[in-house]
Amino acid sequence: MQKKHIPLLICGLLFWALLAGCASFPARTRPAAPDPAPETYSKEAAYHYSLAVLSRLDGRPAESIDHMKRALSFSPDSPYLNTELVSLYVENGDVEPALALGEATLARQPGNIELRSIMGGLYFNLREYDKAVQEYRTVTETDPDNAVAYLYLATIYSQEKKYAEAEKAYRELLALDPDNIIGMFYYAKTLSQMNRPADAESLYQKIIAQRPAFEAAWTGLAALYESRNRYDEAIGVYRRYLAVHPARIGIRVKIAELQMKANREEAAEKELREVLKISPDNREVIMALGLLYFDMRRYDEAAAEFALLLEKTPADDKLRYLLASVLEQKGDRQKALTEYQKISPKFELYANAQIQAARLTNLEGDSAGAIGIIRRAIGQKKDQAVLHLYLSSLYEEKKDMAAAEKTIREGISLFPGNTDLHYLLGALLEKTGRLEESIQSMRRVLSLDPGNADALNFIGYSYADRGIHLDEAEQMIVQALKIKPDSGYILDSMGWVHFRKSNYESALTYLKKALEFLPEDPGVMEHLGDVYFETGRRQEALEWYRKAIKADPANSRLKNKMDLLKP
Repeated sequence: MQKKHIPLLICGLLFWALLAGCASFPARTRPAAPDPAPETYSKEAAYHYSLAVLSRLDGRPAESIDHMKRALSFSPDSPYLNTELVSLYVENGDVEPALALGEATLARQPGNIELRSIMGGLYFNLREYDKAVQEYRTVTETDPDNAVAYLYLATIYSQEKKYAEAEKAYRELLALDPDNIIGMFYYAKTLSQMNRPADAESLYQKIIAQRPAFEAAWTGLAALYESRNRYDEAIGVYRRYLAVHPARIGIRVKIAELQMKANREEAAEKELREVLKISPDNREVIMALGLLYFDMRRYDEAAAEFALLLEKTPADDKLRYLLASVLEQKGDRQKALTEYQKISPKFELYANAQIQAARLTNLEGDSAGAIGIIRRAIGQKKDQAVLHLYLSSLYEEKKDMAAAEKTIREGISLFPGNTDLHYLLGALLEKTGRLEESIQSMRRVLSLDPGNADALNFIGYSYADRGIHLDEAEQMIVQALKIKPDSGYILDSMGWVHFRKSNYESALTYLKKALEFLPEDPGVMEHLGDVYFETGRRQEALEWYRKAIKADPANSRLKNKMDLLKP
């Protein structure tokens, strides 16, 4: 059976791992290691146990597990050895044997509280929250002073948005240990999630007063203010922390970010420049300054900052992507293209980078070069459906519909569940006059995603435009509007269905509503003209046709309609 990997979690240490070094805790909040003293082992069990401990300390987990299993074979009912072996399995990421041994041991030894704590943590990491809650509840019933169990219970309830239960668990924890900093901290975070900012603020302030070195409380309080757009108060919190810990450059960067959010770009720039006086080569600060210049559209300065960093770390693809984006914005297409093409296929945005490179190449009139870039990218990155989508669009732009269709079908063979590929195939088939095949593709989209409003609208409008299956068309467009009520295109489709059904007033209502969202769309304007023409309001029809042809001068169909209305 394949081994699943989970984060190290043993004896309830999750919260301490999250905030290591931030605070110390009262001894009674720490989960105690099982005490082997009351147990008596045979010489063989003691021997293999000792070897297991040594192997564990030397970083040889498999060997440690093997010795612990041998020790357990000599004392199979030992609570301590069973617990230790489960612990070793968890450390090594061996989920299945940890679960099997832990559950079997608890069936025989239901009072093994240390093992229940480990199993609760294991269930927590596996997101089997009901089982985790059951274990921790059993721990608190048996050991009412176990603060860690209350902390886990509160966190699970908070994560599941069961805030009443979470708050009850936090209160139980703090009644047991009023000065538990970690408990107060997570309680404050939960109060913020419960939209009780005043209570959260009060608790953060209490933590800061008791433990001023606990940075998480300062950042939590600042984040609380920031979430409510109280930027000056958030900055004030950070400044108070910096007064005690002036070397925390990350806090200075955060202040600059808040100045940006408050639309004070010059103050943000000044903050970062002051930090660079202290730490001139600080990568984080130079990056933040480059991003600031990017947001301020000072592209030359942004490019200079990113280029400076890139000289020191040429393998940084994220930085190269940012530099390419800045160069593109400042109009230096060739340099941007060069940077995009240097990006490694291992980078998560590699496909996007190559699409940008192909787009720039295409803008220079080199469609063959653009196609070549995407084809090479597909060869490098075979798990990106978006590359097939973009390549197909390049062929379609060249009017090579056969190549566009072939590309999409190749993509579908690799990604049969990708709705975007099936949708694009349907659109291509419709453009080549193969309506039934295009409808089949759209129905395939709906089989994969029944709530795909665009596919519903496509089928509905296709039927309406041809005056067929109008009841089904209306049902589909009604469903699409429930999903996207503010879509001008879907509103236009509904107007067109009503037009085909001779419900002209309803058609006008929907088309005028569509025009609110698509005020410059010639298709909606033409449809309005058609409704007015059909109802004998020739002057209004002519006005809408004129507006439509102004937006779409090459539309010969509109010219013919206008000719019919001329005296």
